[in-house]
Amino acid sequence: MTDGTPGRAGGGLRGALGQLGASLVELLRTRLELAAIELGEERERAIRSLVLIHVTVLAFAFALLALSTLVVVWFWDSYRIAVLCGMTAVYLAIGLVALWRFTRPRRPEDRPFAGTLAELERDRAWLGDELGGGK
Repeated sequence: MTDGTPGRAGGGLRGALGQLGASLVELLRTRLELAAIELGEERERAIRSLVLIHVTVLAFAFALLALSTLVVVWFWDSYRIAVLCGMTAVYLAIGLVALWRFTRPRRPEDRPFAGTLAELERDRAWLGDELGGGK
């Protein structure tokens, strides 16, 4: 209900500040929605990865146990100590390679919330240009 006079809710400085505030709240709301969506995606990806890792580790553990037993039984009469040392060295090498792969740094594009951070950086740059007078 504006009557066109300055200082009322629909016009002038007060109206412009109200619109600016509403725009900023809407901008913040959309960014929070994006962050919530990305959080859900990261959670689902982490759960799926953990399940696959557990299944993989369990399957390989049983396979290695069976293979180790087979090799040790095969060479029990002649080279049992050498075979046990060799199997230990192989498992140690596999463990070290797995540890190295697990601890190496992630690629920058694999960062969680990369989309949200990119949008916030674009917003910051746009606000800096708008409020800074195009400097």
